[in-house]
Amino acid sequence: MTKLRILLTDVAWPDTNIEQSLCTNADCELIIAPSTNESALTKLAENADAIVTCWAEVTAGVIAATRGRCQVVSRLGIGLDNIDVNYCTQHQIPVTNIPDYCLQEVAEHTLASIFTLGRQLGTFHLRTKNNDYQREVEPPIRRIHGQTLGIIGLGNIGQRVASLASAVGLNVIGTRRNMTQAIAGVRLTNFDEVINISDFVSLHLPLTPDTQHMLGEPQFAAMKDSAFLINTARGGLVDHAALAAALESKQIAGAALDVQDPEPPDLTVPPYNDPRVIVTPHTAFISEESITDLRTRCFENTLSILSGSPGKYVVNL
Repeated sequence: MTKLRILLTDVAWPDTNIEQSLCTNADCELIIAPSTNESALTKLAENADAIVTCWAEVTAGVIAATRGRCQVVSRLGIGLDNIDVNYCTQHQIPVTNIPDYCLQEVAEHTLASIFTLGRQLGTFHLRTKNNDYQREVEPPIRRIHGQTLGIIGLGNIGQRVASLASAVGLNVIGTRRNMTQAIAGVRLTNFDEVINISDFVSLHLPLTPDTQHMLGEPQFAAMKDSAFLINTARGGLVDHAALAAALESKQIAGAALDVQDPEPPDLTVPPYNDPRVIVTPHTAFISEESITDLRTRCFENTLSILSGSPGKYVVNL
């Protein structure tokens, strides 16, 4: 009997020991793509019964190359913007993700960003490293307790952020698609009010055609000039040219960007080279615990579907 084959399009960690061990125990062959080039993935997909991807683009062409063999496309992560979900749905191929694997990590990163921005730690760090030992800063530092955090997107991660933020004394408001579902510790309101009155605006929603550049010139103009933006979701949610302009004109006070568009960005240009902007290389999800959890659950779920089980976290069927 021919072994089932899983195509792993890209690897974001130093080894594939977890993936290989699970596949070996299931008597399944793991094919690791040497390149994320579409033509290379298309060629390898011809022998694949499942496709697992981290960052690589899994296009309709890649999936079609399996010639009907593909039984599941699995995302090593939460967001699905690198997978042609519509094509999979049209061909009855389940698409899965791991929607709850790094909730605490991203929430902690968001809270750390709030304190780093609000306490101006980045500015003071850069100054003192350059032998500039002064305390004056603009905008003036305010006590974070009692300030308002506006959360745009209140899914699993947004709710975890709200919980941590409330615990340290932030006033939490937020907006989401389903405004009828109450969220503990959050005053639900409309998008415009979140933008207008928040001292910190944090994004926690997927990138879709509707959310592309949802924060642009009009939104930055409507924010407080003392407000900060935090993005740990997807880079495409923010118009970075508009953000650079808003910082230049002091329409907002700063930003923390864990995600960019593209990744990696040109770090020599605004807004990335602005000292008021904290840039991290898409690390909010990372901890030893979260990565092990992600890799294990993703492959266990993929192998379960290949064995004929319904599987978990199917997003499209």
